[in-house]
Amino acid sequence: MLRREDKGLMQKEVSSYLAIGNSNYNKLENGHRDLSVEELQKLAKLFNFTTDQILNYDNIIPEEVTLEDKPDLEKLNLINQLDDDDKQTVFKIIDTMLTKKKFKDFFQKNIATL
Repeated sequence: MLRREDKGLMQKEVSSYLAIGNSNYNKLENGHRDLSVEELQKLAKLFNFTTDQILNYDNIIPEEVTLEDKPDLEKLNLINQLDDDDKQTVFKIIDTMLTKKKFKDFFQKNIATL
């Protein structure tokens, strides 16, 4: 992190402050490891930043993603960008909703007409 160098801090000093090993801190700086919430809060305090400033350090603030008005193929491509666990959650929600619709349609067609 360039800010670390600006403050004259060594990696081992920051890793000690965060209570993580040097190799784990090195992975953070190189983008091979994500910050925990606790580590993020500690870094914000150490560098006198807000957590949002750290998360968006390059001033690249992600925009909200909405699927509603997108073509079906783009919706599928966006869903495929999710982590596997998140994809499975989305698919389970869709499965549940489709099953609920089938039961509702069955009830309306076969039971409600009695």
